[in-house]
Amino acid sequence: MDKKTLKLLAKKLMFTMNEEEYDTLSEEFATILKQMDLIGKIDNIDKVEPLIYPFPLENTLMREDEVLDELPIDDILLNSGSSLYNQVKVPKVVE
Repeated sequence: MDKKTLKLLAKKLMFTMNEEEYDTLSEEFATILKQMDLIGKIDNIDKVEPLIYPFPLENTLMREDEVLDELPIDDILLNSGSSLYNQVKVPKVVE
């Protein structure tokens, strides 16, 4: 990934980096892309089942979610800094 694209993405995500960091990140992306190319060359890779967790799971029964002491929407909106259409309005963080 070239430095121009990285700078554009950094601007959209609202963070800054110095030139050395852009160079390092560009090199890391190049390494990752080379590794992805190597993985893509493995025969029948699309037939391999993805590994989700390496050990068998035992006793994984989870309780059902229960709604307890639900707050009234008016109290929630009263506590928020700003609201719009009965929803809490938050500042935009990504373009």
